[in-house]
Parts: sequence; structure tokens; C-alpha cells
Amino acid sequence: MPEPSTPRLPGRQRREQLFDIALELFSTKGYIQTSIDDIATRAGVTKPVFYQHFFSKKALYKELLEHVGSQLMSEITKAVAQAQGPRGQVESGFYAYFRYISEHENAYYLLFGQGGRREDEFSRVARRIERTLAEAVAVLIDAAISREHQLLLAYGIVGLAESTTRHWLTSRRDTSEGAAVPADPDVLARWIAEIAWGGLRGITGD
Repeated sequence: MPEPSTPRLPGRQRREQLFDIALELFSTKGYIQTSIDDIATRAGVTKPVFYQHFFSKKALYKELLEHVGSQLMSEITKAVAQAQGPRGQVESGFYAYFRYISEHENAYYLLFGQGGRREDEFSRVARRIERTLAEAVAVLIDAAISREHQLLLAYGIVGLAESTTRHWLTSRRDTSEGAAVPADPDVLARWIAEIAWGGLRGITGD
């Protein structure tokens, strides 16, 4: 139940509050384990107030996926557009990606975690976001290869970024294994960009 002293917020602010709380809970507990009661209680409101802003838990989760995916793509697209030359574009794209994840860790787990992947509808949204990322990378592959070849390699680069990020975020919280990871996302971005660029330069189209 909400606390009696919970302040009333204007509709827009209340919606943003519920949105932010849901992002945190979904990314840490997962979709199935997070209930509307959990979200409403954390916000200090009742379930009817939740339903004033969101049709259902599923609708809220899907909106969150779309929102953080669009944010991430916007940051990457903007950075790539401002860069000079293919290598600069690759590096700028990784800088934008790792900076965004560093500042929005919950967004990474929402997009690339397994919390809602069992739901076909959510899987489709996540796959579409991954494809958008891959297509953005594919256009930077300057080699005499087919579109399908470009896209497949681009998915490999996206997968490289995803798995590296998972290890990076885990290691930042738990250093017991002694694995050294850079605290600065720009350092990590530079390292991964070097790998990606080196691989792209080696494509011959044979």
C-alpha cells in the first residue's frame, strides 16, 4: 500500500516516475518476476493509478524496449554521422555505444538480457533493435562482398559488443576474479574498435 504522505505528482511526472521504476525493476528482476504491484508500491501509488498511465505490464515493457532501443540507436547514429572516414565512424559508433551503456546500465540488461526473451512479442522487438544496429554497422563495411555477407559480419560485431559489455558490467561490480577492466567506457570503446576495424580491413571478399 502507498504511504499516506506520498506526494501527488502531475500526470506526466507520475508516468515518467513509473517508467523509470519499471526500467530498474525489469532490468534487475526480469519481466516475469516483476509485478504491477512491485512497480506501484515502489512509486507509492495504487494499481489503479498505474492503469491510468499504462494499459498493462506487457504494454509498459514493450514501450520500455522501444524507448531505450531508440535512444541507443539515436546516440550511435548521431556519433557516426559526425565522424570522418570509415575508421572514424567505427570508432565513434563504439564510443557512443559504450558511453550510453555506462550511463544507462539498466537499458543494456533490458535490451540484451534474458528477462523478457521468452515472450515472442518482446523477442521480436529485441531482434528488430539488434538488426537495426547490425544494419548501421553493415553500411560501414567497405568491401566487395554481398549485402548478406555484410549483414552477417555486422551481426558478429554487434555480438562482440554485447558480450564484451556483459563481461565489462559484471567485472565492474565484482573484481574478485582479478580481471582488469577499464573503468572509462572510452578506453573499452577504443580497444573494441581496434579489433573491429582490424577485422573489417582484412575482408577481401574471397
